[in-house]
Amino acid sequence: MHRIILISLLILSLKSNAQTAAGSWYGKADVVLDGTFNNYLTELVIKQKGNKVEGIFGYYFRNGYQSFFVKGTYDPKTRQVSIPNIPVTFYKANSIDGVTCNMSFEGTLRVSKVGSFVRGSFMSDGSYKYTCPELRVLFSLDSLVEEDEVINEGLAKKLWQPSVEDMIVVDDQDGPEIKTAVTNSTLNRSTVKSPVLNVNSLTNLFKQRQTIVTNELAVQSDSIRVSFYDNGDIDGDSISVFLNGSPILEKQIISAKATTLYIKLDSTKEFHDIAMFAENLGRIPPNTALMVVYDGDTPQEVFLSSNFQQNGSVRIRKREKKK
Repeated sequence: MHRIILISLLILSLKSNAQTAAGSWYGKADVVLDGTFNNYLTELVIKQKGNKVEGIFGYYFRNGYQSFFVKGTYDPKTRQVSIPNIPVTFYKANSIDGVTCNMSFEGTLRVSKVGSFVRGSFMSDGSYKYTCPELRVLFSLDSLVEEDEVINEGLAKKLWQPSVEDMIVVDDQDGPEIKTAVTNSTLNRSTVKSPVLNVNSLTNLFKQRQTIVTNELAVQSDSIRVSFYDNGDIDGDSISVFLNGSPILEKQIISAKATTLYIKLDSTKEFHDIAMFAENLGRIPPNTALMVVYDGDTPQEVFLSSNFQQNGSVRIRKREKKK
């Protein structure tokens, strides 16, 4: 049985006037790959001011719903709708907490006696085109939905917030301090320290293995979100995670559900190394993971591999601001 992903895109209103982009649109988005894959049942609700459009992007996915405020443009001459930076759950993910693809929507408005339509595609940037394939969609206008009412209800969130299970790591000159979010609120609200890790014995084991820096990533933000997923078959891989040689997560089984760390970077350091230590090799050696680093809402993907001889590591550097 094919899985169906329900996506509800609440975004700007395209009214029946052929030269405006405002209203509620719905349609089915299909993955552009050979074979049969999950598809997305979508809705797009937007309102327009001049050539600017803004509204809400949201989607249902398996076990939950998410929504986001979005902004874009509409060109009345070409009838082109452009909306960048739309997070869409990865088409093979098992739940709404899975990997997201940062995509941009480009569509063209068509109006006829039959009705109003927007035909277009969700596209990821070049670095993720093989991981996050194109999604093609044909939107039809739903004239019964009041887009202002939907948008003004404030169903969207502007920034990712940590969940109860997420670990918050604040790195400073004294080393990383580990906390656990106790509410779905912002980082400035209640947090409690996590259970103390077995630092000495774990650090000694870590140092006995060679640490290989396999990738370097440049980030703009002072804080990053780091999520780990089992890469490939879910085979019981268990990992510990180190930040600059200090353990920040111990003996965590990774799976299709994200194991997430929120790391506040120390601005005085040239770089930060995040290393994966293999606690076991699972049923299928070596221990492999997909690591997704979110710089704001922008994800960067890295595949890490560790065994009992070496640790896989990623080096994070702060991107220099353009003068």
